Amino acid sequence: MRKFGLVLVLMVVVLVTAAWIGEVTEPAVPASAPVGAVGATGIGDPYFPDLGNGGYDVQHYTLDVDVDIATNTLDASVIINALALEDLASFSLDFAGFTITRLEVNDAPAEYIRENREFIITPNAALSANTPFTILVEYNGVPKKDLSLTRSPFSGGWTRYSKGVYVASEPDGASLWYPCNDHPLDKATYTMRIGVDQPYVVAANGTLEGIEESGGKRLYTFAVRDLTASYLVTVNIAKFTRIDEVGVVPIRNYFPEDKAFEAQFVFTETSDMIAHFGELFGEYPFELYGVVMADTPLSFALETQTLSLFGSDIADSEDATIVVAHELAHQWFGNSISPKYWRDIWLNEGFATYLSALWVEERYGAEQFEQLMRSWYRAISSPQFIRRAALVGDPGASNLFNAAVYFRGAWTLHALRLNLGDEMFFRVIRTYYDRYKLSNATTDDFIAVVDEVAGIESEDFFQAWLYEKEIPE
Repeated sequence: MRKFGLVLVLMVVVLVTAAWIGEVTEPAVPASAPVGAVGATGIGDPYFPDLGNGGYDVQHYTLDVDVDIATNTLDASVIINALALEDLASFSLDFAGFTITRLEVNDAPAEYIRENREFIITPNAALSANTPFTILVEYNGVPKKDLSLTRSPFSGGWTRYSKGVYVASEPDGASLWYPCNDHPLDKATYTMRIGVDQPYVVAANGTLEGIEESGGKRLYTFAVRDLTASYLVTVNIAKFTRIDEVGVVPIRNYFPEDKAFEAQFVFTETSDMIAHFGELFGEYPFELYGVVMADTPLSFALETQTLSLFGSDIADSEDATIVVAHELAHQWFGNSISPKYWRDIWLNEGFATYLSALWVEERYGAEQFEQLMRSWYRAISSPQFIRRAALVGDPGASNLFNAAVYFRGAWTLHALRLNLGDEMFFRVIRTYYDRYKLSNATTDDFIAVVDEVAGIESEDFFQAWLYEKEIPE
């Protein structure tokens, strides 16, 4: 039996984010708006008021991206199918960098201005509420890597490394490589067509629909039929070996060619994890699952939807089982149920951290589980931890990934379990998942489910665990 120490604690402490720095304004094309409403340039997130955009709902993105690996240049187009939620004389997308070569709304040329990451578009005719419309953006260039445009160590978006490319975008890196409504409140489906030089392989979200070869290039087409938040979209390019498994759902894993044999053993329990979490909370929410291992060490792993991203260093982690379970657990809590606002991030990270402990309980027994929970409690109770800890339920924009969000968040759930008992606790979590799956939720939504299902008033409990600095006994 393996002992599980505090390696994961230390990993997350390393990932505590820096405060956001202001962005640089890009050259603009003047726009003259027709008479009508102007859509809000933010979706209403208290932490990031300019993130996401109001006035419309994206239904589908079609991304066509031709990649020059040698120069890391993208020659791309995006067609966005959206629904206007109000009368719009203009509206905005989130998008930074690149040279825009063509812009159309409903097949007619449109004007735009760019202010920091805001890409403000004025169509030649105002859009009417409850009417579908399309946006076409063609652009090219090298993705920006300006640190002033990122809000976490893993929000760089499109990232070129020596052996390939990976995309990690939490919370707002998607807009560093394609124009989008970059907030989890506006989920959409995707078609992605990614062209690369042979012998490179592309791994991305969703189902691989086909590969076309011509003139030394390969064009990969992926269909993402499940609603997906923009930060969970990923594209990975390297010399991968794909290994498929038959389990509860289809599993496809992409590993670097020279590491494929050893890497596959790190993920041998994935199908069993899917089955266990499905029994506890509800069936796996998407069409398929799998992982991609970038051919480079990373200081993080990310739950990119249906294809979790890991670095090559996962193979050497003594707590690999916990990390693998954590990213899988996010498919239920974080990807299917996404936060309505980023201050609700503990509903992602606290849940996934606790579910990784539940896998330890299932796989290694109650004693190992209790040992793990005690070690996490000792960590979050230490004066040093408390001094640096953010409030779990309101960590602040610069502390989304503070260690307290993960481990005190997990202990909030464990304390609730100890108070309610196993039967009632799992009934509560199943009800919460069933009610909010494939949508968004807030902390208040979760608390309301607890009170309704358990027949209690839990305000004081959650106040102590989520909104106080001192740790409850």
